[in-house]
Amino acid sequence: MSRLFVALLPPPEALAELSTAVETVRAEWSELRWVDPALWHVTMAFLGEVPDEVLPELSARLARAAARYSPETVSFGGAGAFPSASRGRIFWVGLEAGPALTRLAGSVAAGARRAGAAETDRKRFHPHLTLARSRTRSRHGDDLRPLVGALGAFGGRRWEVSSVHLVRSHTGATVRYEQVEAYPLAVRD
Repeated sequence: MSRLFVALLPPPEALAELSTAVETVRAEWSELRWVDPALWHVTMAFLGEVPDEVLPELSARLARAAARYSPETVSFGGAGAFPSASRGRIFWVGLEAGPALTRLAGSVAAGARRAGAAETDRKRFHPHLTLARSRTRSRHGDDLRPLVGALGAFGGRRWEVSSVHLVRSHTGATVRYEQVEAYPLAVRD
């Protein structure tokens, strides 16, 4: 069994720019559990525990799904919180992208389901990168509106999504991600 998800892995330049912006607010919000920048990604589909015998079919279906889409230019922009900024548990930066990225996420999730890797998170795809999680009540309570406001105007450089990645998550004392495979977006305009 492997704990898997499908993700976009932003380029180092985009991540460095985002990291610089986050550092301006991080100290004021030290009670949040900040995600290690080495683990930053944009989840397309969370698959959970997947039997190893499903991996070949999963890989083939993800490759087919990705090959039906063109590379897309995106950028990080805006900030928010789930379930809401006033009751925030997860703080994120948005990903500004066209509707094709949402369709790609749907195709990836459908391919995973058909392969027998039941997607465990069936929420509507909302392109974002998780920056921090709330541990407990903080001096700010659950109200992340000031934090969302502080990074709300952030707009990052544009970058090209040219592939989706199957990633294995190793949990324990230290979380680590291992890229299993990359699937290129193949249709060119």
